[in-house]
Amino acid sequence: MRGMNQATVVGNLGRNPEVRFLDGSRAVATLTVATNERWTDKQGQGQERVEWHRCVVWGKLAEVCGENLAKGAQVLVQGRLQTREWPDKAHPDVKHHTTEIHADTVLFLGSKGRPGEPPAPTQDPGRPQRGGDAAPAPEPVPSGPGEDDIPF
Repeated sequence: MRGMNQATVVGNLGRNPEVRFLDGSRAVATLTVATNERWTDKQGQGQERVEWHRCVVWGKLAEVCGENLAKGAQVLVQGRLQTREWPDKAHPDVKHHTTEIHADTVLFLGSKGRPGEPPAPTQDPGRPQRGGDAAPAPEPVPSGPGEDDIPF
């Protein structure tokens, strides 16, 4: 049996996408997505925890995200988890780690994108669509935090 590496998050951007071009041609964008969890503790007090997810988007999809998303926009990101490691500059024997979602799909949800730009589903054109000739999946119903719930 093969393992499966797939991650899906629905949340709001904590800042504008950061888009860079490698070797002057291939785009890479970094999205910082906040997800919220709410519950009531044993004392009846409302509690909330915010998790931050670093998402990496490549190619044309990165450019589209940079052109159409802004801080606060609600997105659904699907992709695979990947962990990077690098040495500390000041202390080479200390290693830092980060786990990122390398996105295959980014769906623009809600209406917090750039003015005049409708929300649109996007998928990395460099990756084959799963399911062959199957009908496209219906657009997900936003279930993340509302505008008043954004943690920033």
